[in-house]
Amino acid sequence: MTWWMTAASKPTYVAKAIAYYRHSAQDRQKNSVEIQSDQVRKWASERQIEIIQEFSDRGKSGLTAEGRPAFTEMMEWVRTRNDFTMVLALDVSRWGRFQDLDLSAQYSSECTRYGKDVRYVNLGVENDESPIYPLVVTLERYRSAQYSRELSDKVFKGCAKISHQGYRAGGSAPYATQRVMVDEQNEPQRVLNHGERKSIQNWRVKLAPGEAQQVEIIQEIFHQFTDRNLDERQIAGMLNQRGLISPGGKAWTPGSVQRLLKNRTYAGSVVYNRTTGKLKTSRRTNPHQQWIVCDNSYQPVIPMEVFERAQERFAERQKRIEPEAIMERLRAIHERYGVLTRSLIVEDEIIPNLSTVTRHFGGMTEALYRVCEEVRSRAADHVYAQIADQHQGKVERYDDFLVINDRISVMIQPAVPVQGFDSPSWLFRADHRQVIDITLGVPLADRNGSEILGYIAMPRLMMPGGWLRLSGSNLGLLSLHGYKGLEFLKEYAA
Repeated sequence: MTWWMTAASKPTYVAKAIAYYRHSAQDRQKNSVEIQSDQVRKWASERQIEIIQEFSDRGKSGLTAEGRPAFTEMMEWVRTRNDFTMVLALDVSRWGRFQDLDLSAQYSSECTRYGKDVRYVNLGVENDESPIYPLVVTLERYRSAQYSRELSDKVFKGCAKISHQGYRAGGSAPYATQRVMVDEQNEPQRVLNHGERKSIQNWRVKLAPGEAQQVEIIQEIFHQFTDRNLDERQIAGMLNQRGLISPGGKAWTPGSVQRLLKNRTYAGSVVYNRTTGKLKTSRRTNPHQQWIVCDNSYQPVIPMEVFERAQERFAERQKRIEPEAIMERLRAIHERYGVLTRSLIVEDEIIPNLSTVTRHFGGMTEALYRVCEEVRSRAADHVYAQIADQHQGKVERYDDFLVINDRISVMIQPAVPVQGFDSPSWLFRADHRQVIDITLGVPLADRNGSEILGYIAMPRLMMPGGWLRLSGSNLGLLSLHGYKGLEFLKEYAA
């Protein structure tokens, strides 16, 4: 307002508002926010609405509210200030292209709850409290979300086509490589700096070997892994001793070495769609069948045959850690030594390590149970037959437990002896499922299950969680719950 305006010439406002503008990274129009502001101000002026504050997010995706500081600040004004009654946006898409329509409505609803009405300037329909208005807004929210989905699909198809042709679809160059811009005849023109984009639309980007020292490091890593059979931990230690920096600018780790060894890019291949994270969803790794791979796309850092030898070694190691392969080896150890101990597993050259056994089977005891599963199964069948004969057939057998006289349920749990320092012991774990009344522990004389030594009745309501050990030095479990025969079950089932 200039100094010569009189009181009579001052504009008269009927309401106050704040305005929100958003410019997405895909929007090529650099002055998008200014254009939005001009249109919103014109709309407000025609309706005698004073805009007291404007918020703008430039180059921000509207898929969520996260990463939009101006939107967050605007919502804070909505919650904490009472000197305005409207929030203005050019259209629903500027408010956000939320993939969850309820989330878009949630922010609008929150504004309403705090006494602020959200108005979309270019909606074409005024909020006259009719049932048509919310329907139009809902349709616009869907259209905005659908636009992002369609755009994402178009971008993916374009990148997939470029990748099939052997070009780089986007992103920074991997360690030891560089991006090179090539013309329509596939002739290199110049190297692109970090963050620089190609300047000519019809030209493409290819990878090429990068800094000489980094190339040598990649070649050395593959040499040590494929020719000298060093593992990732040993290679990382060697690189750290030489004071070399990893791609992340930190010390080398087994993980950082393994990621390089599994990167087909170094063999001259373009690999696209390894991961998925469209529309702000959580990033996940895609199955290999969905990867787009184009071999012989550019000069490799290491020969393809060297890369394939590295993958063969990974595949061979993977076979060793499959549960079936580990179980087969555990059975062989148990068969040879008659026991299964941590020290035997640690000393074994085939099983990767003790933690692998624990991860797959839950612990040494569970592993031993699996090793002796056939013996334990035979013993359980024998005990079941005895109980059925004792109760004259009034026993029903279910998946892993039985019911006697429709009164009591029993889960039979045979256990082979575990060799300790001074004497063998047997480990039991009471089943705490509601359907089980008693866990019947059955200690076997040896790993062949040749003799049943007795029975341990473990009522569910009386037993703690975890493993219970029966041994010569700990007879508490036997004295409280031990029986020589199965006659005691008649009392429970009566």
